[in-house]
Amino acid sequence: MLKFHQVKHIFDILDKMRCLRKRSTVSFLGVLVIFLLFMNLYIEDSYVMEGDKQILRETSTHQLSPEHYMHTFKDLSNFSGALNVTYRYLAVMPLQRKRFLTIGLSSVRRKKGSYLLETIKSIFEQSSYEELKEISVVVHLADFNSSWREVMLQDITQKFAHHIIAGRLMVIHAPEEYYPILSGLKRNYNDPEDRVRFRSKQNVDYAFLLNFCANISYYYVMLEDDVRCSKNFLTAIKKVIASLEGTYWVTLEFSKLGYIGKLYHSHDLPRLAHFLLMFYQEMPCDWLLTHFRSLLAQKNVIRFKPSLFQHMGYYSSYKGTENKLKDDDFEEEPFDLPDNPPASLYTNMSVFENYDASKAYSSVDEYFWGKPPSTGDVFVIIFEKPIVIKRIKVNTGTEDRQNDILHHGALDVGGNIRYFKQNRQCITYIRLGEFRNGNFEVSDVNQKIPFDIHCMRIYVTKTQKEWLIIRSISIWTS
Repeated sequence: MLKFHQVKHIFDILDKMRCLRKRSTVSFLGVLVIFLLFMNLYIEDSYVMEGDKQILRETSTHQLSPEHYMHTFKDLSNFSGALNVTYRYLAVMPLQRKRFLTIGLSSVRRKKGSYLLETIKSIFEQSSYEELKEISVVVHLADFNSSWREVMLQDITQKFAHHIIAGRLMVIHAPEEYYPILSGLKRNYNDPEDRVRFRSKQNVDYAFLLNFCANISYYYVMLEDDVRCSKNFLTAIKKVIASLEGTYWVTLEFSKLGYIGKLYHSHDLPRLAHFLLMFYQEMPCDWLLTHFRSLLAQKNVIRFKPSLFQHMGYYSSYKGTENKLKDDDFEEEPFDLPDNPPASLYTNMSVFENYDASKAYSSVDEYFWGKPPSTGDVFVIIFEKPIVIKRIKVNTGTEDRQNDILHHGALDVGGNIRYFKQNRQCITYIRLGEFRNGNFEVSDVNQKIPFDIHCMRIYVTKTQKEWLIIRSISIWTS
């Protein structure tokens, strides 16, 4: 096993392997491809030292052991440089500007079924014209079989030529020479040898894809190559990101399955690429991602409902085995997601454990949970900026705790805000209505309230014996 100082030395060497001269040639895949795409670059690099590539392979054989895990990653956390990989640009047009979101797909030849084209089609068809301006899709054709790659490339360029020309779709390949050793790997979890090779190569496939995508956009979401998207998924993602403004997060999850719908800041992609490559043979990629999230100090999963992406493949890319997994939280056309503008929240109710007030306001599958409230207790939301509200919806209780609802309460909104000992408070409120069976909903608020709203509060009108769960607070702005 390599010691910490050896690992650091290796990454010091890798950090220097960034800027290498490149030369490109045009890959001729037919008159149609040339005519539609104008260019089809094949990038090679003849200056990569074999010794450095061997170091990369050796680095990737470290065990994921508790003794040096944290120390190794602390050194890695300072790593922002790209991996030393020269890609074949199979279908790429230069980007004119940085996009909001990159969607990454890695695909290999399957023994049964092929879903890549349907996945790409779903991404574009489920996006509006305005949303298409903000996304880039990068497909890594990661199979080493060149004949399969050529066939897939022809299919992609024929079906999605206008998206490639517009810079919305890029197709790349990382050559086999850059991959670490894929034979004689450790058989963790008693997996058969071919299974270990498959999942280890998949980790490297993803690492090279992440590395390529690091500077294309501000955010990155990983999909698998057999996925269906919900309508206007980008708009939903934007709303979630906006609602978490000022909150620290590493990974946001928009599906509960595998490596589907996992969102990252693009500035974290180089570190994630190094991490997957470093521990490529240890475990499947979705398990490694859990470690990555924890090491960057996000303790809990942040997952949103409804899920925006659904697994649609019937056959796995591993040996063509059946894979019928489905995300039962997925909605093809999800309900109108709330805006929930940035706000601070507080309550004078007694909070149970870590079920704090903020958990009722986000789209995360969590909730506020407090001990029995008394008359006059409040749950207050103070918006960072005054807003115009169209609709408000509040739900209390859960399916398994149906009695932990707000039995007697009302919802008020306030406009005049004052500062008291460095805290902002609204000094006057107008009542919008009462809770019914633990729920509250009102529309056309902007027609009922003649001023911009600074505060919103849930007011307990009668003491109850039952605990209180506020499951969700949803606000739609004008």
